[in-house]
Amino acid sequence: MTEWWTYRPSDFLLFSPRTYYRLFELYNAEVWPAHLLALGLGLALWLAFWQRRAWAAHAGCVLLAAAWLWVAWAFHWQRFASINWAATWFAAAFALQGLLLCIAAATARGRSAAAPGPWRHVGLALLLFALLVQPALGTLLERSWQQAEWFGLAPDPTALATLGVLLLCPRAAATADAALKPTAAWWLWPIPLLWCGVTGMTLATMQSADAMVLPGAALVALAALWRARVT
Repeated sequence: MTEWWTYRPSDFLLFSPRTYYRLFELYNAEVWPAHLLALGLGLALWLAFWQRRAWAAHAGCVLLAAAWLWVAWAFHWQRFASINWAATWFAAAFALQGLLLCIAAATARGRSAAAPGPWRHVGLALLLFALLVQPALGTLLERSWQQAEWFGLAPDPTALATLGVLLLCPRAAATADAALKPTAAWWLWPIPLLWCGVTGMTLATMQSADAMVLPGAALVALAALWRARVT
């Protein structure tokens, strides 16, 4: 019997990189032109946060809830599970996050946008990165543009956009004059952060050059959140 310490992470990978990215290619072909709707809504949300619209936090939670629920069913459950048995658990986690965001949407109604600060700039940058840069990463790494990962349709940009929005959604201030800082709803953070770690390990096992993008973004988001809480 082979000793357990002789195994490498790649020994537990149930699919090849070619199969993984081919899955996105087929998925994109099947759901087109939903990409245009998701991108348009995402950019409208970014603009609303940039302009500090009063309804931005509520709209952000609603849009993200729909995105997480869609990815749970359409990507993880219907497609990714065909090549990875763990995807059924991913689907459950994404569905749970979608339900939590539905709850958050009710409490976010009527709040103003987060006050100006470093965390707000980070939130806007992460959201814009998820919308525009993340889909282009594959092309920059010489993968087909048909395999691009889009916000609202694929898990990685959806999780990244969520971290950005969480930094932009405020919590209730103690007084009317107090600056609104990022949301205190700590229960919205664990699943997006954990997914950044999961996808980072998966891509690292496949020796993908963008393996550290989401783990790095998660660390940036946590640093911005910590900065907001101590200032």
